Amino acid sequence: MVRSRRRLPPLEPLKGFVASARALSFTRAAVSLHLTQSAVSRQVQTLEQALGVALFERGVRELRLTADGHRLFAAAADWLDQYARLADDFARHQSRRPITVTASIGIAALWLVPRLSGFQSANPGIDVRIAAGNRIVDLASEGIDVAIRYCRDRDAPGGAERLFGESVVPVASPALGVRRIDRETLPELALLEFDDPRYPWLRWDDWLAAMGLEQVAPATRLSFSHYDQLIQAAVAGQGVAIGRAELVDRMTRGGQLEILGSSLRQVEGRGFWLILPGPPRRQEVDRFAVWVRSEARAAVASAAAFGLSPGPAGDHCNGG
Repeated sequence: MVRSRRRLPPLEPLKGFVASARALSFTRAAVSLHLTQSAVSRQVQTLEQALGVALFERGVRELRLTADGHRLFAAAADWLDQYARLADDFARHQSRRPITVTASIGIAALWLVPRLSGFQSANPGIDVRIAAGNRIVDLASEGIDVAIRYCRDRDAPGGAERLFGESVVPVASPALGVRRIDRETLPELALLEFDDPRYPWLRWDDWLAAMGLEQVAPATRLSFSHYDQLIQAAVAGQGVAIGRAELVDRMTRGGQLEILGSSLRQVEGRGFWLILPGPPRRQEVDRFAVWVRSEARAAVASAAAFGLSPGPAGDHCNGG
């Protein structure tokens, strides 16, 4: 029957015993453990008393293991080595604890994830975990290190940093061969619609009315419940989308999408925000935040280079 853990002999002296058994010297064992020779000798004596057996034969100038000492050394040395390796693994895991980043689905898919390779290349020792979702989370209670969210300016939490505003413009794949939307082209076009009434500026009715085309029917409309899926459909050449300039700037720069006309609209009072927990923070988190700010500045500059200016700053922080 296995001895009850409550009756186990003391474990700390095992280190002194194993070190002494390896060195066959209390003095050399003491050096390896950064203890005094008398401290190691007392550890071994404590263990012998607890076990009720002699572990060493002590000579004037030599130390030899008894038969019981050999048995214990064979078991304890391997166990302590495994324990040390396990502790090292735990320590390495802690040092590589990933940065957990929450972002709404559209921001994660269109803005954050396509840029992550740049951060990883510059920071190969830092792991990142993306928790994409439109649910509002509590950073502290859910172990979140960084949040990137879209919301009205007045709803941004205290301490949040505005990355950029929002501007929207029609975009389509160059493969469609569309340069403008008018009475001639609209009847041949598929319009890709964001199926969320909270964002009328991402739906076509307002746009068509502003262009005097509300009486002209498109060839078809395709509706999407997730904005990133809508943009991927546009990239695939399935129709014309209303692009959020700051989120699709890499696609316009890379030639996957092109801007149709110059009918840019600024969305007033809304923006994309960086939210960090209060200090103290891990150094890796601050490095990630610096990178996010840099990428945001680059996105703003890119939009400006295309003649687009992000809208002025900003319903509750949500899934935009």
